[in-house]
Formats: sequence, structure tokens, C-alpha cells
Amino acid sequence: MRMAIALVLTATLAMGALSTQADPLTDKKALEGVEQGRVVFDLNNNHPRVLALYLAVIRETYEDLVGQGVEPDIVLAFRGRAVTMIAFSEERERFDLLEFDYLDEIEEHIAALKDKGVRMESCGVATRLFNVDHGELLPGIEPVRNTFVSLTGYQAQGYAIIPIY
Repeated sequence: MRMAIALVLTATLAMGALSTQADPLTDKKALEGVEQGRVVFDLNNNHPRVLALYLAVIRETYEDLVGQGVEPDIVLAFRGRAVTMIAFSEERERFDLLEFDYLDEIEEHIAALKDKGVRMESCGVATRLFNVDHGELLPGIEPVRNTFVSLTGYQAQGYAIIPIY
């Protein structure tokens, strides 16, 4: 009898796990009544590997919004050391050789997000502190005076601010 109960319980759990995996995940409850996803990603990363990973997730987030019927209105705000990773420099003297592949990934993600209409800005305070020339910023990234000020403005306009550090 115990063996039969154990087999039924195991089969039930396995079927539940299979049906859960077969059912597509959605954000239906959270997106109920939402037509536009207004979000600013506050990017202040210290390592190119981490920034490349988060940019990949942001690309997926854009596609997830579209796939669930929500129009993305996304802004990327780069500040802190992250501004050094979005400036094009052939020498890449700020980075270790092992980080170059991640810098290439960052450049690829930035270009793809730009093509989707994602707005991007870099902090003028950070570019000054890290000695980044605005002319070296990747295409599509606009310098602003101070991202703390722009984040304040976006939040006042109803954008969700998602910190990524």
C-alpha cells in the first residue's frame, strides 16, 4: 500500500512539474491594464562582464514586454564607472585584456538596443570624473549634465527606476 501511494505521489508530482514547464510563463497579473512599459535602467556597474550580462537581460526584457503586448519605453542611464565601458577607444587602456570580449558584447548590445529605439544617456559628472570624452561615446548614447537629475525627472514623469549596480 505504501509503495502504491509513493508511486501515485511521485507520478502526480512529475506530471505537475511537466505541466508547469510546458505552460509558458507570463507576467499577466503585473501587466494587467498596462499598455506602455516606462522604465529607466540606472546602470552603475564596475565590471564589463556584469554590464554585458545586464544589457543582455535588458534586451530580453524589451522582447518580453513586446511579446506580452506592452509597448516598451526604455531609457538606459549610465553613470559611475559604467561610462568607461560605453566609450569607444581602440586602445582600451582602462581595461585588462581579458575584459575586451565583454566590451565587444557591450558594444553589440548597445547597437541592438539603439536599433529598437531605446534611449541611452551617460552622466556628464561621471564622464568628467573618469576622463571620458563625449566624442568617444558609442553611437546612440547622449551625454546629459547629471544622471541624478535626469533620474529625478524620469521618476517624476512616471518611469519606473530599476537600479543595476
